[in-house]
Amino acid sequence: MKSLFLKEINAFFGSLTGYLVLALFLVALGLIVWVFPESSVLDYGYADLESLFAYTPYVFTFLIPAISMRAIAEERKNGTWELLRTSPLSLVQIIIAKYLALLTLVVLAVLPTLLYGYTISTLGNPPGNLDWAGFFGSWAGLLMIGATFAAVGLFASSLTSQQVVAFVLGVFLCFVLYFGFTALAEMLSGDAAYWIEELSLSFHYNSLSRGVIDSRDVFFLLGMIWVFLGGSVLILRNK
Repeated sequence: MKSLFLKEINAFFGSLTGYLVLALFLVALGLIVWVFPESSVLDYGYADLESLFAYTPYVFTFLIPAISMRAIAEERKNGTWELLRTSPLSLVQIIIAKYLALLTLVVLAVLPTLLYGYTISTLGNPPGNLDWAGFFGSWAGLLMIGATFAAVGLFASSLTSQQVVAFVLGVFLCFVLYFGFTALAEMLSGDAAYWIEELSLSFHYNSLSRGVIDSRDVFFLLGMIWVFLGGSVLILRNK
């Protein structure tokens, strides 16, 4: 598993595309947090990063499928998937190794945002006027939603041998899971609306982004990860 994990990491950073994707992600977040008028911290006037945690899932919807689209699809297109299946690794181990590589890339993408917390704390009046507990709670929620999107992206990549198709499917699934159920719940009322909204990733992410780690939200997102990784195994086992 370790060799496959390292192979995936090296493949991502072995081309200019990998660096370009991460650079675009950080530029997009930088524009959202510091430049765009409606979300700029400098215009908002408060020492918090609400805009960072509010808008990053939108960027994730495109970033993570772009990272994950090649995970399985490229192997199948190049004919190396059959070779990989003859290795000593089981199908479950292959999926886990590829998922852990994707998760590592997500963490590397999000890690620089910790500097935003330090910057806001320094710029605050007085300096240090930042709720660090709330910040790290929200940051943990961001990692959880990124981990969930990575599992969804891997599932999309297992459905096809075409990377572009895998990307489109990944974006569609992430969009539906994050926004779709919430939009549907808004059309309903009563208990039905509440239960449908609870199926939305945004419902649980918004709960975590308040800085309070609720075990129900954590277990829901872990469950979603398990479902999509399990789905990837089932699909590839039948092909």
